[in-house]
Amino acid sequence: MKIWEEREIMMNLGILAHTFGKMKSRDLAKLVHEHGFNFVQLALAKALTDFDYRYGMLSPGLANHIAEQFQSQGVRIGVLGCYIDPIHPDPEIRRDGINRFKEHLKYARAFGTHIVATETGDLRTYEQLYPEKYIEKGWNTLRETVEELAEEAEKWGVLIGIEPVASNTVASTALMKRLIEEVASPAVHVVLDPVNLLDRHNVERQDEVLRDAFTQLSDRIALIHVKDFKMNEQGEKAYAMVGKGELNYPLLFELLQQHKPLIDISLEEGVVPTLGESSGFLRGLWEQVQRNNS
Repeated sequence: MKIWEEREIMMNLGILAHTFGKMKSRDLAKLVHEHGFNFVQLALAKALTDFDYRYGMLSPGLANHIAEQFQSQGVRIGVLGCYIDPIHPDPEIRRDGINRFKEHLKYARAFGTHIVATETGDLRTYEQLYPEKYIEKGWNTLRETVEELAEEAEKWGVLIGIEPVASNTVASTALMKRLIEEVASPAVHVVLDPVNLLDRHNVERQDEVLRDAFTQLSDRIALIHVKDFKMNEQGEKAYAMVGKGELNYPLLFELLQQHKPLIDISLEEGVVPTLGESSGFLRGLWEQVQRNNS
């Protein structure tokens, strides 16, 4: 029996906290609540002005204080965003990013979450330095970084959320699967953004790309990002308002309700004046897909 035949599947819809700009945590929490979102993806330095959030400033008390501001408005911190460049060619800059990410892992649970998210660096980062082996160099650097971060995450009982992006070192479902296998840590999970998996080479096969992502990665998907896109005349991907583009949302929501019920879904690429329309579209379609499959 399908899971949606047995019970209603609610939609946990959240948002990138810095969509509203940068402000004090209490004011941001109130805005998120007023716009009807269940949780936030919180990138501290991008969203909050309470402090400067430089490395070394975090503590259990500070993390608890920020979490309490959101909890008072009925909003969770669903994930911490710490988007470092894990393959930066300057070892000192890369080390600074790793240390900052480790600090987020250490205090994630004090913020009320178990996930710290990042991407994997541009695929062409090492192209000039290693023109014949730049992909291999980027991959090996990424694997070393993720191995170190995964070891740290396991210490604190939290997860690393890796987001595949078509132009990045982890550019596909297959490469995400490879990273999971090579690092071999239960702490390595996936932030799945379907639009980020698509480019001019596979957009015509987007249904296949979506189904394959859930087939290969379902047990490791920890968070969903949603936005929309259109392909322009130059064959380049341009972002569009949710529901106004080309993403097959009915299929995405069917796969989510089948494989990952109640997973957190974070709205991306939103602008404040259209948030009501975007969230209304997402919630309405979610309910429609559920009815159609009941």
